[in-house]
Amino acid sequence: MKHYAKFSGEWLGQRIVADSLDAIIFADLEGVIRLWNAGAAKMFGYTPAEALGQPLDLIIPENLRARHNQGYRRVITTGASQYRQELLAVPGLTKDGRRISLEFTITLVRDEAGQILGIAAIIRNVTARWQRDQELKKRLAALEAQAGSLEQTPPAKAHPG
Repeated sequence: MKHYAKFSGEWLGQRIVADSLDAIIFADLEGVIRLWNAGAAKMFGYTPAEALGQPLDLIIPENLRARHNQGYRRVITTGASQYRQELLAVPGLTKDGRRISLEFTITLVRDEAGQILGIAAIIRNVTARWQRDQELKKRLAALEAQAGSLEQTPPAKAHPG
């Protein structure tokens, strides 16, 4: 453990954020992206130069932007969100226009005086799992429909012999 003692907590934190395969994003009070790690670049397809300074709308499907912005403002204003502890599952948008399934939690980032500076999110792409779940639901529905039709079929009458 002595080997790790020479690294500062700040340096370790920076390395963890920079090198995480999960997307780690920070947006300021107005929802402008101020931190975009390598995981975010890989997940969404935007380089840091393309994402930094842009609104979060960059990665939010158009039909969900108004709802997201309303929720974002509420969290900034109240300082409260259930998604500090619970996973939020939502679709996201990549640079090439693909929709992906995401799960994430948020962290309110505050200054020394306790004032909210913005929101950080740790985001995981769960598209493959979501697609598997959807396929299983379809298969289950088909099996249930098949079983239901078997139950409704009257029994065959025996032919006199």
